[in-house]
Amino acid sequence: MLAIKRLGGHRTQLDSKTSLNFAGRRASMSEQQPQRTGRTRAPGRVVPVGEMWCSFVYRRTHRACVATAVFLFFMGLCLLYLPDPFSLEPVGFERNRAVTLLIWTHPFGRRQKLPDCSALFQIPGCTLTDDRSAYPQADAVVVHHREVATGSAELPPEPRPSAQKWIWMNYESPVHTPALWRFEGVFNLTMSYRADSDIFLPYGYLIPRVGKTKMIQNRFTHPLNKPSSAHLRRPRLVAWVISNWSETQARVAFYYKLRRYIHVDVYGHAGRPVPDDGGVGSLAHLIGRYQFYLALENSQHTDYITEKLWNAVLAGAVPVVLGPPRKNYERFLPPEAFIHVDDFPTVRGLARYLLMLRLNPGRLRRHLDWRGSYSLHRPALWAEHYCTACRATRTCLDKTDVVKDLTNWFYS
Repeated sequence: MLAIKRLGGHRTQLDSKTSLNFAGRRASMSEQQPQRTGRTRAPGRVVPVGEMWCSFVYRRTHRACVATAVFLFFMGLCLLYLPDPFSLEPVGFERNRAVTLLIWTHPFGRRQKLPDCSALFQIPGCTLTDDRSAYPQADAVVVHHREVATGSAELPPEPRPSAQKWIWMNYESPVHTPALWRFEGVFNLTMSYRADSDIFLPYGYLIPRVGKTKMIQNRFTHPLNKPSSAHLRRPRLVAWVISNWSETQARVAFYYKLRRYIHVDVYGHAGRPVPDDGGVGSLAHLIGRYQFYLALENSQHTDYITEKLWNAVLAGAVPVVLGPPRKNYERFLPPEAFIHVDDFPTVRGLARYLLMLRLNPGRLRRHLDWRGSYSLHRPALWAEHYCTACRATRTCLDKTDVVKDLTNWFYS
């Protein structure tokens, strides 16, 4: 009865009986999500999803609309761990014509072959190019923040073509995002890991496996399995892989405290080299030897939950997380799926809990049994980001207002 088609990772094409599924989820999350502050746009009325649903689908009696909304609200709770779509318009609202997306700067100067959005992510009508001569004809331009902030690239020339959208793309934390003030009132859309971005695509997310619902499977989506007996008795306790070591980081201070009570195997810049078997699964294979993995972010900010968490989930280790508050993590995965360092008043208490779980497989299982109900999707860098941005461009061809107070919003 509820048809869901995955498009470009987090984009979901909805039929007329599915739209309110996400509306219910938004209502359930409203108390958890922080209010967007410091970010303003040109005045305009925002139509509530419920109102849009009533007028667009039914246009009948108030009673029928309310009854249907209540029913689909509870049905929508099953999608709690899917990322919020950046738009909830019904399919008919999407423009039919194809669009051209210009990649102005390849992230960190690493050029890669541009994807076929239709073949890889079932997103039609997208032409991607990094040929700057196409600038006058491009419907949107993706600008990666790091290059224009550091001066290794300039912004596209002004005046920009009529109705062309500039998309600010950034996946670094605020403390590693310099010179934001230079770009106030410049961009039309934001794209990042933040759920309140115009185009939201996180580092990873869970897809519920509900009944016999068929899902699109590809090399970026990984079914998760319930733990076996061998899984619960992995030979090693805790691992941590770190490439950016700084004595000023909270995660390094936490590690120094934790190692007083339990042994931690450290890999990367400050420890052993990460084994490389020549395949993409080498890191997952390494973490798969451990019961717990330290998913410690380099800084603590809203929604800044990176591949560190999803590496642990993919490998079947219980992640011990340091980042935004627990409630923020619970918007992305079940509460028992991770252990937050703030769950314990002292680091010693956390260490004792990990040792207790090692000796009690039944208790450890509580942190892993959820896996049988989900698959993990990890967006492809940067192919899926470009295709998702193109999908967004098709839904807002006439949108020309600009993002103001970019700095205050991103730091909020």
